[in-house]
Amino acid sequence: MSLPRTPSFRLDGRRALVTGGTRGIGLGAAVALAEAGAGVTVMARTAGDIDQTVQTARDAGLPISGHALDVNDSGAVRALLGGVAPFDILVNSAGLARHAEYLSVSEADFDAVMDLNVKATFFLSQIVAQRLIEAGRPGSIINVSSQMGHVSGPKRSVYSASKFAVEGLTKAMAIELGPHNIRVNTLCPTFIETELSAKSLSDPSFRSWVLSKIKLGRLGSVEDIMGPIVFLASDASALMTGSSLLVDGGWTAE
Repeated sequence: MSLPRTPSFRLDGRRALVTGGTRGIGLGAAVALAEAGAGVTVMARTAGDIDQTVQTARDAGLPISGHALDVNDSGAVRALLGGVAPFDILVNSAGLARHAEYLSVSEADFDAVMDLNVKATFFLSQIVAQRLIEAGRPGSIINVSSQMGHVSGPKRSVYSASKFAVEGLTKAMAIELGPHNIRVNTLCPTFIETELSAKSLSDPSFRSWVLSKIKLGRLGSVEDIMGPIVFLASDASALMTGSSLLVDGGWTAE
């Protein structure tokens, strides 16, 4: 009799790219992947944030480097990624939220949210996948979505629309990239206490409503998403693609 072996959660020798990797969920993802052995590159718009993140990581002994780049600039992204080795892991964490009542949403805000949350995810993933296919290498693409890609809430029409789009995009990518052994999944957190969510959660009535929906009775922390990120990136999830990993404290259970 032979016993099965647990697939490894380690990422030694793999290269990972994390957008929005200098703060919040993106920073948590970058640290988690580096701690699991991956060489991590973070991408964000602000050079100062990149420098601070890279230095702090270096002080902690973590292999994290960075590039200051706007992921909305697909030409600049293509030029950068065309000059380096392919990335085995991509975490699309850069995101934007501009919340307003549906009847008050402006076209400018709609375009800004869709451009970053959907368009940039679409084309950056396309570039990473093309490089992997050219090199004949497998890969894992993780699109940071949201529970709001499965349910919605007040003043979330544009944000929710963008995340529902990411969910559909992920399934379509999984179908076409599966034959190349490139897996594509979404990570769908509930409200995580980050800079992005701070303004909404500062409203006591809204915070109370959020907590009433989370069955575990607490908001999420960045640490809550770090294990799931490593799982989706690693061989431990080798048969998962086109799936959504909900880290929502039970919000969508009802």
